[in-house]
Amino acid sequence: MAKAATDSEGITSLRYRVTGTVPQTGRLEAEASMSTLDGKSWFSARPAVWGRGAADNNSYRVLPRQMEGSPAVQSRILTAFKDVWKIGTETVVDGTRTTHYRGTVTGRGTSAARDAATTKTARERQIESLDQFVALHIDNRLTMDLWIDEAGHTRRFRPRGDTRATRGGTEGKPLEFIDGEPLDMTVTFLDVNQPVTVETPPSEDTAVIAAPADKAQSAGD
Repeated sequence: MAKAATDSEGITSLRYRVTGTVPQTGRLEAEASMSTLDGKSWFSARPAVWGRGAADNNSYRVLPRQMEGSPAVQSRILTAFKDVWKIGTETVVDGTRTTHYRGTVTGRGTSAARDAATTKTARERQIESLDQFVALHIDNRLTMDLWIDEAGHTRRFRPRGDTRATRGGTEGKPLEFIDGEPLDMTVTFLDVNQPVTVETPPSEDTAVIAAPADKAQSAGD
């Protein structure tokens, strides 16, 4: 797992598939590519499909909030924890033989791992893991499954857990935390450090992902 975490730091391009159930989005199927160009990270996504029940909605190339972070960083969340166990050997991703691990992560444990880091690199890695944990809005505990191939590369990961949400926060309605919908998302790495067609867009065509994602999700609810 430590080797998989180290290898993920060298990823400059990635094509991946996401399936599952995402809070505020519902059922999700998407395929995306990411690449580092000119010192910036760019994403390209096929029109993802999400929906509730029989109603499907097209994202029109907008990624939901939980997909904004790099999956290479998200896959490293488990690496600093001791409560990880081996499930067995499985074949995934076009016949690739992998070892399946499972563990649990808490916000408190992630913070403790950050504080216990003894080197700058380890501390930065734990800060990134804590940021990803917070971004998933997990309520206390995250269960993570991780599939690593024989070369020590991450090929798939699956975060699951209950989430928290907020409501109110307007005049006459105080902000309060409430139970959110469950997260169950599987991310499969299809191509790593292979040429991907993610072109640097003109500045007038760029936007912060979170803004259109919120609008798209509201329209789909």
